[in-house]
Amino acid sequence: MAEPVDEHFTATISALREGTRSAAPDAREWLALFDAQLGSRHLDLAARWLRAQGKGYYTIGSSGHESNAAVAAALRPTDPALLHYRSGGFFLARAAQVKGSDPLRDVLLGVVAATEEPISGGRHKVFGRYDLNVIPQTSTIASHLPRAVGVAFSIARARKLDVACPWPDDAIAVCSFGDASVNHSTAVGAINSALHSAYQGVPMPLLFVCEDNGIGISVKTPRDWIARTYGHRNGLQYFYADGSDLPATLDAAAAAADWVRTRRRPAFLHLRTVRLMGHAGSDYEPGYRRPAEITADFERDPVLCAAKLLISQGILTPSEVLDRYEAKRAEVLGIAREVAQLPQLASAAAVTAPLREALDEAMAVVPSAATGSGEPLTLAQAINRALGDILARHPEAMVFGEDVARKGGVYGVTRGLLNKAGPARVFDTLLDEQAILGLALGAGVSGLLPIPEIQYLAYFHNAADQIRGEGATLQFFSNRQYRNPMVVRVAGYGYQKGFGGHFHNDNSIAAIRDIPGLVIASPSRPDDAAGMLHTCAAAAKTTGVACIFLEPIALYHTRDLYADGDEAWLAPYPAAGVPIGRARSYGDGSDLTILTFANGVWMSLRVARRLADMGIGVRVVDLRWLAPLPVDDMLSAARATGRVLIVDETRKTGGVGEGVLAELLAHGFTGRVARVASEDSFIPLGDAALQVLLSEDTIEAAALGLVG
Repeated sequence: MAEPVDEHFTATISALREGTRSAAPDAREWLALFDAQLGSRHLDLAARWLRAQGKGYYTIGSSGHESNAAVAAALRPTDPALLHYRSGGFFLARAAQVKGSDPLRDVLLGVVAATEEPISGGRHKVFGRYDLNVIPQTSTIASHLPRAVGVAFSIARARKLDVACPWPDDAIAVCSFGDASVNHSTAVGAINSALHSAYQGVPMPLLFVCEDNGIGISVKTPRDWIARTYGHRNGLQYFYADGSDLPATLDAAAAAADWVRTRRRPAFLHLRTVRLMGHAGSDYEPGYRRPAEITADFERDPVLCAAKLLISQGILTPSEVLDRYEAKRAEVLGIAREVAQLPQLASAAAVTAPLREALDEAMAVVPSAATGSGEPLTLAQAINRALGDILARHPEAMVFGEDVARKGGVYGVTRGLLNKAGPARVFDTLLDEQAILGLALGAGVSGLLPIPEIQYLAYFHNAADQIRGEGATLQFFSNRQYRNPMVVRVAGYGYQKGFGGHFHNDNSIAAIRDIPGLVIASPSRPDDAAGMLHTCAAAAKTTGVACIFLEPIALYHTRDLYADGDEAWLAPYPAAGVPIGRARSYGDGSDLTILTFANGVWMSLRVARRLADMGIGVRVVDLRWLAPLPVDDMLSAARATGRVLIVDETRKTGGVGEGVLAELLAHGFTGRVARVASEDSFIPLGDAALQVLLSEDTIEAAALGLVG
C-alpha cells in the first residue's frame, strides 16, 4: 500500500520548475545530507513493506526527523552518540563519515532480525555500531540519558586519572530523544544531574538533542512547552532550529557542538521536527488526528524541504531529485529483498550467547585479595579494606554515591577511602539513584571501573531500570562489543535494631534476581565479603559483567555469634577471591541441610548449635551468590542428608527460596524439603518488624518438623 507522504513528495517535486544552475558553496554538504535523508526515508518505507510481507519486525521510523542528519554533520565520528529511535538520518550521516560500513544494510538487517546484523546479531533493531562510536539503545524512553551524562563525565575523568578511554580528550557526548520523552523523570533527572555537575565546575561536554515533533504517540505536547521549559534554564545553553530548514539546522547544530566542545559544558539543541506516517506501522493515526492535520504536516517534511532547497539553488533539477529518490528506493528495496532471506537466531543458546559467555568467563575469575590474614575484622571493616585494595590495584576504579566520601557512608563502610584515593576517585554524588547508576553506566563504557553505592535496597528500586533496561542489556544488544562493567554496592535486608521501617529494612530483591546476565553477590561473613568484592571487581573489569553486591546492614558491625563476647562473627582478611557461583558450608551433619544466605546464615548457625545439643547433625550452606545460584554445591549438600530446609529472609512470594526450591526439583532431588521465609509484607517500624521477618524460632520449628 502506497504511503501518502511518499506520493506527496513525488507529486510536489514533479510540479516544480527548474532553478537557475549555480555552484552554491554548501552544495556538496547539502547533497551528502540529502542522500542520508533519502536513505532514512526509504528505510522506513522498506520496513513497512517488509512487515506487510511478514518478513520485518520493526516499523518505528524516522520520517519527519531526517534533519538530525545535520547534527551528525556538525559532530566528529569520534564523539560518542546515544541515539533516539528516530535518529536514522544521524546514523546514516555518521556512517558516511567513516569508511567500512554499509548503514542501509545494517539497519535492514536489524529490521528482519538477521544474525548478520553487525551490532546486536539479530537480537533487536538498534542504531548502534562500534566503529561509528554509536552506543546501541533499544526503544528507550529517555533511559539512555543518565548513561549519556556518565559518558560525558568520564571523558575528562579518564584523562585526569590517566586511564585509557575510547573517546578523545576533546570529544563531546551527544544524546537524542523526543519531546514526549523529555517529560519522563529519567530525562528530567539526567539533565538536572548534568547541570548539577557543571555548576560545580565538573567538565560536562554533553549535547542534549530534543527532536520535537509535537506528539507522543497520540498525546500532544503543549505548544512551546520545550522552549518554555529549557529555553532559559540556568547553566544550559539553548539552541533552536526548524528541522525543515536544512541550512538553519546545520548552523544551529554546528554552533551547539562548538559551544559544548570549547566550554565543556552542557547544551540543549531543540530541533522542531514533524512526525510522518504515524508512530509505527501498527499505529492508525486517523483514529486520533484529523486528516487535514496529518496532510498539513507533509509541507514540513524535511526531505521535501531539502529537495526544494536544492532545486531553488540550482544544484539539482526536479527530475534529478526524482531520479535520486527512486534510485535510493530501488537500492533500499533491493537490500530488503536480500536480507529478508537471511537466517535468524534459531535457538535459545544462540539468543542468550552474549549473556552466557559473559557469565562463564566471570565464573572463571578468582583473583588474589592482596595481603591476607591480619587481625579479625567485622563485615564493614572487611568491605572497607577490600575497597581500599581495589582502588590501589585498579587505577580506573572509582567509588561514589550519596555520603560515601567525607562522611564515609551512613554506616562508616567507606570511611577513610577519600583520604587514601583522593577526590577524583572517591566522591559524593547528588541524591538521585538514577543519576548514580547512569554515571556508572557511562563510566563503565568509557574505560573506567565504577563502584557506585546505593544507600539502601529500597532506594535501588527508584532506579532499577538503569540496570534492567540499560546495564544488563548492553552486552546482549551489542553482542558484547560494548560493555559496562560495574559493581553496585547496596546496603540491604532487615533486622536493624532501633532504626528502620520499610525504607531501611527492605527485604525484597525479586526485581533484581530476574534480570538476565546480572551477577548478584550476597555475603554474610567478613572474609567472604572481602573475597567476593575482589572477585566482582575483577570479573567486571575482565568480562564486563554488571554485579550487584548486597550487603546485610544488620551484620555490618556484628562481632558475636553464639554468645556475647565470643567474637565468632569476626574473620581475618582473605588471601584470595571467592569464585562466582560457589557456596560455603559449615558443619558436616548428616541429618539436615540448611540452604540460606546473608542474615539467614547467622541465624541458622545459631539454630544449628541448639539442634546439635538435641543430637541433630546439621550442615549450614551459605549460598553466597544469588545469581548464578551455586547449584552444584546445593545439590551435593542436599543429597548428603536427604533433608533440606531453605531459610529465606526475603519474602515468601518472589523470594530467593522459590528459585532454590525450583533448582533442587529441576535437578532431580527427591528428598524432603521445607521452606521458611519472611511474610509477604512491608517492614513496619520498631519491634513490629519482628512479626513479619523470619525468626530463629521459625527456623528451629521447621527444622524439627523435617527431622521428625
